[in-house]
Amino acid sequence: QPAKREISKVDWERRLNEVHITKHDLNLLIRDYLVIEGFKTAAEEFATEAGLSPTDYESIESRMNIRDAVQRGDVEEAIERTNDLNPEILDKNPSLYFHLQQQRLIEHIRHGRVLEALTFAQSELAPRGEEKPEFLAELERTMALLAFDTLPTAPSEISELLSPTQRLRTAGELNAAILESLSQSKEAKLTGVVRLMVWGESMLAREDVEFPKLDLQTGLTVGRARDETSEVPQPMEM
Repeated sequence: QPAKREISKVDWERRLNEVHITKHDLNLLIRDYLVIEGFKTAAEEFATEAGLSPTDYESIESRMNIRDAVQRGDVEEAIERTNDLNPEILDKNPSLYFHLQQQRLIEHIRHGRVLEALTFAQSELAPRGEEKPEFLAELERTMALLAFDTLPTAPSEISELLSPTQRLRTAGELNAAILESLSQSKEAKLTGVVRLMVWGESMLAREDVEFPKLDLQTGLTVGRARDETSEVPQPMEM
């Protein structure tokens, strides 16, 4: 069996220090994260202190109002605000529009409005389900919520529709579409960098290389580590 390859902490940090990254690039990375994640005031103040050129900060508040509306279950308000911002966002994204309408149906069911749920499903979602089989499958899964008297008795793939995660997923999809309409990245570049780092570490571990692993909570390298999992995450396109 070949000997394990090992990278010392000293050698690891030397290689990192050989990669030149300007302070300006780091500032842009931080501002991008603040803008994409919706921290309007922080983004403006940071850009001013860092001497960065102005960017579109006003759309942040609109995006956050829309995202918050979905997360609290007021999908109709989110749709209205989105159309006020740019009607083409939903016109050009039939899958997104279906998922928003699906979320409206879920909210009817969540609040026990059975008659409204049935009427809404028949008038708004059923026609779209006939057009695309994947929509029909999602509609059937959502309507299955009505078949269970109590949520604990429902299968997980059904009950998860009423979880906070479902609202977050729908809000995230809408937020990404708005960002795209504004010619901005759907995801903060910093998130992509972290994902790429994790992927790189996984590849090293898969090759049986021992190396210093970065602790994302402290920002420090902690000893030499090997990934115990065999599954390697894939990097996102930057």
